[in-house]
Amino acid sequence: MSAIESCRTAALGGHVARCQDCAYTTIAYNSCRNRHCPKCQGAAAKQWLAERAAELLPVPYFHVVFTLPAPIADIAYQNKAVIYDLLFKVSAETMLTIAADPKHLGARIGITTVLHTWGSALTHHPHVHMIVPGGGIARDGKRWVSCRPGFFLPVRVLSRLFRRLFLQRLSAAHKHFVLRPVAAAAAEHQCDARIFGRPAHDGDVAVGGQRQGGA
Repeated sequence: MSAIESCRTAALGGHVARCQDCAYTTIAYNSCRNRHCPKCQGAAAKQWLAERAAELLPVPYFHVVFTLPAPIADIAYQNKAVIYDLLFKVSAETMLTIAADPKHLGARIGITTVLHTWGSALTHHPHVHMIVPGGGIARDGKRWVSCRPGFFLPVRVLSRLFRRLFLQRLSAAHKHFVLRPVAAAAAEHQCDARIFGRPAHDGDVAVGGQRQGGA
């Protein structure tokens, strides 16, 4: 936070530019270049958004969110690389598996995923946001399969598979001593269905309303 507060101020130094003809002088202060700084990363963010927008298909899109409960978030705080990697991989595997099931969509879908590690209250709250087209390529690779209007995939089915896969991978990480010792003790007590044992709700998996894609 201190880097962002000091960005483009005298605290970070700068340089003086002076016109040789009229002697007009201006001071340009240095940037912090912090990856969280909205000033420094604004141009990069706009470019990234433009590149993603160019990839959109002319079909409806859905917003899907996968979150971790507080006990797992506590483990993630001390094992960011391990748990965040699991969150990315398990959420993607969940979506691909359910979408490929002929009982639901029966197609191979594409996903754009972004990791958020903090919530709106600025507390540690790991979750991923997904933008997913409302359909995919058929298993024979010859046609497009659209989802039902206004409905993508069942939340309860996604939640159950996500919970099961995540707990399996978390347990495996614990058994193979991948987790840091402080968190390993917590994981030993948390690697059971009680973590995700409640009925599915927005805190686990949320499938938002459709958005129309296209340039």
